[in-house]
Amino acid sequence: MGLSVNGIDIDDADVARELAHHQGAANPLKQAVQELVLRRVLLQEADRLGIAGEDEDARIEALFASEVRVPEVDDAACATWYRNHPENFTSGELVEARHILFQVTPTVSLELLRETAEAVLTELKQRPERFAELAAQYSNCPSGAVGGSLGQLGRGMTVREFEDFVFRLPEGQLADRLLETRFGLHIVQVLRRVEGRLVPFHAVRAQIAANLGDQAWQRALHQYMQLLVGSADIRGVAMEGAGSPLVQ
Repeated sequence: MGLSVNGIDIDDADVARELAHHQGAANPLKQAVQELVLRRVLLQEADRLGIAGEDEDARIEALFASEVRVPEVDDAACATWYRNHPENFTSGELVEARHILFQVTPTVSLELLRETAEAVLTELKQRPERFAELAAQYSNCPSGAVGGSLGQLGRGMTVREFEDFVFRLPEGQLADRLLETRFGLHIVQVLRRVEGRLVPFHAVRAQIAANLGDQAWQRALHQYMQLLVGSADIRGVAMEGAGSPLVQ
């Protein structure tokens, strides 16, 4: 298929072998070719630097260990992350909530669904005491049978977009707009809040440092691979960035 890296061909047999590992990808052939090219670029760089290893994977890992530089995560960076993301370190936070779900289905027009949901929301803003009644009438969630009640919710119990929305609502407040999630459109009200306890910084400092270190490593690795790919003579394929499943 005319594929080469710095003058060294990658033949169809190589592609066929690699293709077997990417059958679950959206575009298996494209994924296999990009993987082969990245691996060839990295192994050629390992050759240039004289980096050895018991197999190809070991040589690539040794190359990364030698060439990818990641700054150490200090206390200031950890403290800033802790201060800016208190929701990640709050224990015991709960909300008691109810909702009305207007589920998106292939047979229902989204425009019509939105019009209906907006009309119900407008009615609830004027007559909030009708929430249970309208939940029973309109909601496509089993909770409609109990007035839309979802009970007490902790973080991690719902999809992220619903969680982010509901945990920002004050106690007793009916959301003034519809929430759209992968399930459909929601009218949401928080009935009660139980404020959580912020875990002390010293108890999560190591966790934060590890997470920030992983992020820094991924950024540094991406930049390093972009540099290698950008300087290589690659024929037969257009490389899209330097992200790779070589390293997870």
